[in-house]
Amino acid sequence: MSSFSRESTAEEVVDGLDLSGQVFVITGTTSGLGEESARVLAARGAQVAMLARDPQKNQEAAERIRSSVPDADLSTHQLDLSDLGSVARFAAEAADQFDRIDVLMNNAGVMCCPFDHTADGFEMQFGTNHLGHFALTVQLLPLLQQGDQPRVVTLSSGGHRISDVDLDDPNFEHTPYDPWVAYGRSKTANVHFAAELARRFGDEMLSLSVHPGAIPTKLGRHMTKEMIDGMRERAKASSSSGQGLQYKTLESGAATQVWAATAPELAENNGKYLADCNVAEPGTGEIGYAPHIYNPATEAALWELSERLVGLTA
Repeated sequence: MSSFSRESTAEEVVDGLDLSGQVFVITGTTSGLGEESARVLAARGAQVAMLARDPQKNQEAAERIRSSVPDADLSTHQLDLSDLGSVARFAAEAADQFDRIDVLMNNAGVMCCPFDHTADGFEMQFGTNHLGHFALTVQLLPLLQQGDQPRVVTLSSGGHRISDVDLDDPNFEHTPYDPWVAYGRSKTANVHFAAELARRFGDEMLSLSVHPGAIPTKLGRHMTKEMIDGMRERAKASSSSGQGLQYKTLESGAATQVWAATAPELAENNGKYLADCNVAEPGTGEIGYAPHIYNPATEAALWELSERLVGLTA
């Protein structure tokens, strides 16, 4: 058990750390967890590359960070995870601008959106949350391999409990689309990816997946009242206490991913799923994990499928 908890903030988990000289790359930094993570890490001296789809909103987020951290070492970059061409362009840009990456934080995502496809024809949630980050990570591996004890932190969710991945029909070509099932599949894919990355490259880097908790951010912008009510009922039914969904502050929500990115004590937990600034345990409730998230055969099969779908080999 770590000394931190559900109530710990991102600032608390990096208290006393000097991150000067370390290069962090974070996706989805225009608001929410991504912006807060960038702010806290920059305040400890890290060089932070902020990646987002909307350049104007990303620049505004960087300006907000500089208003509280005047000497923040920030750069902003355009990245659309739903477009593999955009991912490739950023990877090429990164190779020109950085000599290494110490931490890649795969933070961005979409949640419960209407049925749609990415620019490359993948179901939007699987394509953005998993395949976009898979392609990004694979193309940044040479820079990560030059990093100082590099890490990849991939955001998952307690929503993984809704569904395991579907390797036969990842794009809902034969299955009726359900936004919650699609979200659950994509969040399970994030955990499988983190575990398989650790298995394949664990002698070179640390790979972890994170459940940040329930935080009211723009991630839920596609959700209707009925969907929110259903989420609360589902959480209540799976909670051993019967309390259901308990929201965190943004500052506490960002804590686990920042802890994953910086805590030295996590070196012995490669491939693990984290929640509330601790290695998560199996079980029901908001932070317990479903047994399907750890399955080496599925993890390997998803990796191989992902390589075929995005046309990349690690």
